[in-house]
Amino acid sequence: MYLNKAIIIGNLTRDPELRSLPSGVKVCTFSVATNRVWRDKNGQKQEDTQYHNVVVFGTQADNVAQYLRKGSSLLVEGRMQTRSWDDKDGKKQYRTEVVADRVQFGPKSSGAAPSAFGAGAASAGAPASPKENVKTIEYPEEDINPDDIPF
Repeated sequence: MYLNKAIIIGNLTRDPELRSLPSGVKVCTFSVATNRVWRDKNGQKQEDTQYHNVVVFGTQADNVAQYLRKGSSLLVEGRMQTRSWDDKDGKKQYRTEVVADRVQFGPKSSGAAPSAFGAGAASAGAPASPKENVKTIEYPEEDINPDDIPF
């Protein structure tokens, strides 16, 4: 049995780029940053940020390009894929990316919308009652420096 599945919850590092294939199919590419915070054996707080290239096709590509901007939170489900090509100098280039099957938008940056990621989240479009305990994702308040992105 084989499984190639990626699930990423993070923030966009740049605005999505929408293009069309010669066949007319829409393609949207973007990058997602994920953060990990832990304590080392000495009790010191450690942080790590990873950057993930994502590509999505069709109607979802249109929706991502229309509604999401740099800093937006989202959940991406898909599969890992590595492409290779020869650059203009004949050197082999590689790019590993997540080909998204599903993109789910996260809460709005104003914090007004309920999180769609938690198991106890309200249904889409229905406001949460004040008595419901809505889980939200807490992200570190740090800016992503575009110079730190490796691509």
